[in-house]
Amino acid sequence: MSLLEKRDSDSAHSPSDDEKRIGVSPGEFHALGHGDLPPNPDADLSEAERALIDKRLLWKLDLRLIPWLCLLYLISFLDRTNIGNARLVNLEEDLNITGGQYNAALSLFFVSYSLAEPLTNVLLKRLRPSIFIPLIMLLWGICMTTMGLVHNFEGLMAARFFLGLTEAGLFPGISYYLSCWYRREEFGIRAAIFFSAAAVSGSFGGLLAAAIAKMAGVGGKPGWAWIFILEGLATIFIGIASFWMVFDFPDEATFLSPVDRERVIRRLKADQQSSAEHEDFQMSYFWASVKDWKTWLYAVIYMGADGPLYAFSLFLPTIIGPDGLGFKDTTAQLLSVPPYALAACLTVLVGYIADRTHQRGMCNVGVSILGVIGFAMLLGSKQPSVQYAGTFLGALGIYPCIANTITWVSNNTEGVYKRGVTLGFVIGWGNLNGVVSSNIYRAKDKPTYYVGHGVVFAYLLLFLVGGSSLMYVLLRQENTKRRAGKRDHLVEGKTEKEVDALGDIRPNFIYTL
Repeated sequence: MSLLEKRDSDSAHSPSDDEKRIGVSPGEFHALGHGDLPPNPDADLSEAERALIDKRLLWKLDLRLIPWLCLLYLISFLDRTNIGNARLVNLEEDLNITGGQYNAALSLFFVSYSLAEPLTNVLLKRLRPSIFIPLIMLLWGICMTTMGLVHNFEGLMAARFFLGLTEAGLFPGISYYLSCWYRREEFGIRAAIFFSAAAVSGSFGGLLAAAIAKMAGVGGKPGWAWIFILEGLATIFIGIASFWMVFDFPDEATFLSPVDRERVIRRLKADQQSSAEHEDFQMSYFWASVKDWKTWLYAVIYMGADGPLYAFSLFLPTIIGPDGLGFKDTTAQLLSVPPYALAACLTVLVGYIADRTHQRGMCNVGVSILGVIGFAMLLGSKQPSVQYAGTFLGALGIYPCIANTITWVSNNTEGVYKRGVTLGFVIGWGNLNGVVSSNIYRAKDKPTYYVGHGVVFAYLLLFLVGGSSLMYVLLRQENTKRRAGKRDHLVEGKTEKEVDALGDIRPNFIYTL
């Protein structure tokens, strides 16, 4: 057996003599100095052997983390947007609500969802991912199921409010959680694969809703009620399974051996990530995020993607359906599938390209222009075929920018709690724009929906294209100053620990463009 094979065999079973000598066990990495590395378990191996071990470790992380987290987000996005599919099968008529009341129910979800998001990553860190994520899934699964039991507008509003409140922690939580496992140049493709689940849920949701709606009359319940009930029960089941399928942060992950935990921590520290460290929460981390101009410009960029995202996902069945392009209910459900499927593919491709080129801003600009063209087609043409083609470009211009922007934020925000709080602010502000998205496709504007299409067009052009371009220019200027030594005064007279604690303010921290 070669030394490399023996090392892998040791790391998959009980601790080796070296591990016992090192004595670093789960939860003890916080004892290391701020800039210290754990002992290198592969110091006696060749460069080629270390590269092979690193590749195998990355593959192990991907298999254990990504598939299940993708499933969780697919379920999450399905549960928050399936009301658009339910609308096509007489939700409004059965509950005796108007188009304005329907939009109010959509809006209320985003109010509770957005207000809760900035604090959820602090709860995630304190309660641990293996507890926090399954717990919120159970709670929102219950809310989702009760939506199928409501009989009036008031009941629908209450269910949507608590659905938003309980779902709020998943997307910012998992975005932050994944950023604590991977190097900056590795995170983009994983975030893209993770977020592509939203696009998959759009296509899967249309097919599923069309099938479930045929249960109308079973148990005296209409088809839209069964959509909520069955999808809610599925969420509860997956939430229970998540207590065993979701793992904690790298230093406490039970699926890794002590040697592999050391390897993960070392590669994060080598990438200058404080996510490899333990920090106790202090309000200074919160204020560091609030005072950082990048937090607010990223929030503007993200609203430019998230506002259109919710408008598209909530109203695509309406745009294509009898009140829009004129297709029948079931046909409209099925025609909503292809744009989402294509968007999922492009989301992963953009994640791969951005990781390789380190040009996340330019990827945002280039892709979002597709969305601008798509909504221009919806605004400017009266031909159903041209407008339907516009929905494809719209999806292509929106979905990849969500994952790419979140990765961009994570890449350029250093510090365990600062990154978590910043992601909460950015994602929370973006989702608050769901209130706008919920009210721009009005029944009185059918079948052209000029107001809705126009607002989405403006969001894409002003906030997403314009904001990404401005961020690119400002970060490039800052990197130039840091390379020229114009920020070196920030570390004068400081200890190594104080310098490291500056996070992304450190002069040697170069921003990803």
